[in-house]
Amino acid sequence: MSGVQRQSRFERSDDVVVMKFGGTSVEDASAIRRLIGIVQSRLGSRPVVVVSALARVTDQLLEAGNAAAAGHLGSALAIVRSIYVRHEQLADSQVDEHGYSALDGELRGEFRELESLLHDLETSRQLDLKSQDHLLGFGECFSSRLVKEALCQAGISAAHVDARSCIVTDARHGQASPVWDVTEQRLQERVSPLLETGRVPVLGGFIASTCDGVPTTLGRGGSDFSAAIVGAALCAARLEIWTDVDGIMTTDPKLCSDARVIRKMSFDEAAQLAHFGTKVLHPATLAPAMRENIPVHVLNSRRPDGEGTEILARAKSGNLVSAITAKRNVAAVEIECAQGVDSELLRSVYAVFDRHSCSVDVMATSLRRMSLLVGSTTALPAIAADLRGVAELRWENHKALVCLVGETIRRHPDVASRVFAAVSDMDVRVFCQGASDRTISFLVEESKVEESVQRLHGIFFPQREPVRDWGGISSAFCQAG
Repeated sequence: MSGVQRQSRFERSDDVVVMKFGGTSVEDASAIRRLIGIVQSRLGSRPVVVVSALARVTDQLLEAGNAAAAGHLGSALAIVRSIYVRHEQLADSQVDEHGYSALDGELRGEFRELESLLHDLETSRQLDLKSQDHLLGFGECFSSRLVKEALCQAGISAAHVDARSCIVTDARHGQASPVWDVTEQRLQERVSPLLETGRVPVLGGFIASTCDGVPTTLGRGGSDFSAAIVGAALCAARLEIWTDVDGIMTTDPKLCSDARVIRKMSFDEAAQLAHFGTKVLHPATLAPAMRENIPVHVLNSRRPDGEGTEILARAKSGNLVSAITAKRNVAAVEIECAQGVDSELLRSVYAVFDRHSCSVDVMATSLRRMSLLVGSTTALPAIAADLRGVAELRWENHKALVCLVGETIRRHPDVASRVFAAVSDMDVRVFCQGASDRTISFLVEESKVEESVQRLHGIFFPQREPVRDWGGISSAFCQAG
């Protein structure tokens, strides 16, 4: 046990800022140069940098793993070779000969380990979640080493910290949960001393390990969560999520060109939006920030001078509705039981869904029927088999969940009536106000998503200025699935 004294939760490190850069913010030489400039602008504080894998690398690693497990080792190694060449070219553009030599040695070591894993997958012919966690974590290992060396080359005293040695989780591979006490202690022991000596720690997001050192991940998109974990452990003053959009928007600009940036919103509103489809924030990101009351800023690395969106414990926008989100590829599930719906049936149903890792978005019940919305149908046949003899399960595909979020939406019954009037001709189903008091949601056919969102946005966000051309930027509200 180290002698480093843990910081009290009631002592705020007013000058520590945790900065997470997503895949598109480290995707090429221009993006990394922008990252360096942003970090330089924060050197008056004590920045901690968390980076995702380079854009598309995680998908490539998964493709390589599937190829190896299917017996196509040559194809898998070719994919890995292309990933190595990309990192090698980036390194060559960012660092001098001495720095390149050191970085190339580190990357070659990581790639040798990756190739060994692919050989093992070809032998076992199985890519289970444990192996997948090990495989996908390489992307963040590569990018964090590259970014650290690029920062050093720019004159910033940076130090690489292997997140797998700091963020400790349970063994639920694919979407592990932190073991908080151990994680906080290790982060304070390994990151705080670097900050005290004026160095900038650089960690890979998304990756972690069990207490026994077995690699795990926090789930796809988990780099945001990593940054929030680091921020909470260090009692940071601020968490910055750097992405390729100007902030969280009132809706997906691909669905409605009138979408606009939300300047301030509450933790609770942002958490609801993350749950109901927005990909700007990982759904788990806000929990550590909320617990420690750390403001979260969503910012555009391509336009670093922009205001972005600030997420606070309490924020008043003046609007009854803060945002409208749409979640595609939703399945409507009906569970019918002749004996009626009671607490025992609810427990049984949820236990089966949990056992198959099938999360439920919305639930409504009647005397003999439960209506559920889920984001994937993959596990439904197995769930139906497990429930056979207890209840009958049916489902329909190609649905979409449209959700309106607002801090005080439940206190204004007229909002629900206006929503229903706007979409009453669209065969709306499962129309409900959420238990959180901050949501109203309903189910429509996927083909009706664009029209329903445009109607509602026109009602709750009437256009006051010329429509802005968003220039094809990736949307802040992407359909899940």
